[in-house]
Amino acid sequence: MTGKEFQERSLLQIFISYFKPHRRLFFLDITCALIMSLIDLAFPFISRWCMYTLLPANAWQAFTVVMVIVMAAFTLRAGLSYVICYYGHTFGILVEADIRRDLFHHMQDLSFGYYDKNRTGQLMSRLTADLFDITELAHHGPEDVFISIVTIVGALAVMFSIQWRLALVIALILPVFFAVVWSCRKSMGEASDAVKRKTASINADIESGLSGIRTAKAFANEQAELHKFDSSNETFKTSKRMFHKAMGRFNAVMEFFLCMLQAAVIAVGGWLIMRGQMNTIDLITFSLYITTFVSPIRKLSSFMELFANGTAGLKRFAELMRIEPDLKDAPGAENLSRVEGRIDLDHVSFAYRDGLPVLREIDLHIRSGETVAVVGPSGGGKSTLCQLIPRFYDVSEGSVRLDGRDVRQVTQRSLRRNVGVVQQEVFLFAASVLENIRYGRPDATEEEIFQAAKEAEIYEDIMALPDGFDTYVGERGTLLSGGQKQRISIARIFLKDPPVLILDEATSALDSVTEAKIQATFDRLAQDRTTLIIAHRLSTVRNADRILVVENGEIVEQGPHEELLAKNGAYAALYHTQELQHG
Repeated sequence: MTGKEFQERSLLQIFISYFKPHRRLFFLDITCALIMSLIDLAFPFISRWCMYTLLPANAWQAFTVVMVIVMAAFTLRAGLSYVICYYGHTFGILVEADIRRDLFHHMQDLSFGYYDKNRTGQLMSRLTADLFDITELAHHGPEDVFISIVTIVGALAVMFSIQWRLALVIALILPVFFAVVWSCRKSMGEASDAVKRKTASINADIESGLSGIRTAKAFANEQAELHKFDSSNETFKTSKRMFHKAMGRFNAVMEFFLCMLQAAVIAVGGWLIMRGQMNTIDLITFSLYITTFVSPIRKLSSFMELFANGTAGLKRFAELMRIEPDLKDAPGAENLSRVEGRIDLDHVSFAYRDGLPVLREIDLHIRSGETVAVVGPSGGGKSTLCQLIPRFYDVSEGSVRLDGRDVRQVTQRSLRRNVGVVQQEVFLFAASVLENIRYGRPDATEEEIFQAAKEAEIYEDIMALPDGFDTYVGERGTLLSGGQKQRISIARIFLKDPPVLILDEATSALDSVTEAKIQATFDRLAQDRTTLIIAHRLSTVRNADRILVVENGEIVEQGPHEELLAKNGAYAALYHTQELQHG
């Protein structure tokens, strides 16, 4: 379903739509539940028949046959219980997997802007804890409600056929019970929703705390992290306590009504016996049927908790799925192929959602194969300018064109396949070196990966690792040095082989010696490609065909290194300042 379809459909319609692909398992589950209910309903009736007919007549043979049939039925019931438990949970897992797949796919479509504003831990909670509750609701919800309705309605029907007066008393008590249950549902749902939000918050704090554990240790701030965690944990405990209060009220009501049912049967049944309108056998039968009520009513109790948790999870799932991506392929967007690398930014302005302008009237034209450096003070808009080219954000005004085609009129996938980005902060996945390089082109052969590593001058380093290309790099590549991580990211780009290359302060986090070594690799990588280099250290861009100076969202100067120095303007001031700093 699209985001619009999620917006138009109710939570129930969204929920049921995930049953359709697995309806066979669902109907198997419900059929087994129906047969189990019928067995439960039949036992008191058969017991009554035996007490009325077989026992007074001393019909030992018939009584033995009936008991064997009853035992066989209970054996079948045990088998059906296994089927419900195994295949019912399988059904729930399949529904959960489908929901998680759709949610993850949707998250892939959301823009950079969404992730700028939302914490990873909270999104993780939506992919895990919330969906588990939906699974439990998908499996147990329909089954528990169905069994409860069949058992209660069936038992009432039989009881009315035996003694309508006593059955009427029970029938009058049950609606009151269900009315109170329904009134408890709202408070449980609100409490469950609060728990989920607090759980997402504590997950986000845990994710942040674990990601920053090295910083915490470096500043000896472990105690501060513990205080932050304890604060989040205390909030979670409070929200959980409110949910358990709501659950406690519900369980107290349920236990009260179960006891009242038993007491009502004995009280009214005894009164009817003393008046000669009922006998002891029928009273025993009624007691057996009341006993059969216990299981479905307890199931309803469990269902209310499942319903509260599952609905809260479903609501949060639908809430996220209803978010339309900021960036979408235009209707009829074409695939970009045979890219030469000509880039044009025509009167481009850009502002984030808070309305503060980041770029103003940028007019820039880059030839195919040209190397352009972008320099300037921090916060001037250098990175934002380059992020508009692969369409990580959309321009507020103007247009960005690649080979004369507006980037908004081509598919994002084909556009980004033709643009390679090496960032300052390299992200490596918790996998092997081989898999991290292969990320540049998933269908690459091992030989192609080895060649990319050689071109990035990281091959020898990799072979010196304990397991070579199979070496595990650690979380975010923590087991590698900064230079090794950067070279692996360069190897990815060699493997991807894009016609347009963006180097976003790719060496600023490295020491001067490592930077000098990697700079030669970058020079080789930039050959025959249109290259944009965002640089802090001006010594790394002296050989660029053109240098742009960006200040306050505007290009204030542009030209080759020597020409800009001769102008003695903004670039020259930056260059001489860095010369003084580095002595």
